[in-house]
Amino acid sequence: MRVLVTGAASGIGRATVLRLARDAQARGTKAMVAAVDIGPSPGLDGVIEESRKLGADALPLHGDLAAAEVPARVVDEAVRRFGGLDGLVSNAGLNRPGALMTYDVRDWDHIFAVNTRATWLLAKAAHPALKAARGAIVATGSMSGSNPHANLGAYGPSKAAVIMLVQVLAQEMAPDGIRVNAVSPGMVRTGMTEPVYRDARLAAERDALVPVGRVATPEDIADVIAFLLGPDARYVNGHDLVVDGGVSGNFLGRLPGINSIPRG
Repeated sequence: MRVLVTGAASGIGRATVLRLARDAQARGTKAMVAAVDIGPSPGLDGVIEESRKLGADALPLHGDLAAAEVPARVVDEAVRRFGGLDGLVSNAGLNRPGALMTYDVRDWDHIFAVNTRATWLLAKAAHPALKAARGAIVATGSMSGSNPHANLGAYGPSKAAVIMLVQVLAQEMAPDGIRVNAVSPGMVRTGMTEPVYRDARLAAERDALVPVGRVATPEDIADVIAFLLGPDARYVNGHDLVVDGGVSGNFLGRLPGINSIPRG
């Protein structure tokens, strides 16, 4: 499988690259993975080295996806190296929290450029190769794209836009044999959120909020991305698959005193 993964140096992107490499190795084939991140880093070097040890043809690519020309460039480099593409994982994202009444328009535009516009431009650039391969696209959304959260600034709106963008792309690209889906994680222990989990009390409180009893690892999300890219998801299109352990549906279960209400 020939796949381009953005935000590949850490977290969900890194776990996805390694999952694809392991799956190909188990099938006796070679994964061809373009691992994209904003620039050279020990994290990107590490995932390239690990995936190559798993037999993958791993291509490191650099570029700031906030720049409008970068998505097409990295797609072109991957297609030239691999002779095509079977999958695209638009995973790169960032968050700059803040109250909307005091939010800076530059932060708003930057968040939307990386979290939302890049997914559109990547899909647009990859369309010819994915059409030829009858491939698939997976974009990383968020439970924050479906559930409002104060003081997240542009993050929640940008992820809501990603989810709708995926649904529109799915309608437009399906006639060309391309499936497009989103994965919306709940709480995940990534590099961006790790400072929270260094506090053992906060980590335990977060685990307790999740019905399955723990916050997700990047591998929990990567496994679902691999499924959506693969043949077992051949009839899944335009879907936002929430992968949150049930936390976003557990509002009523967290109401104080809910278990003390007398039976009628």
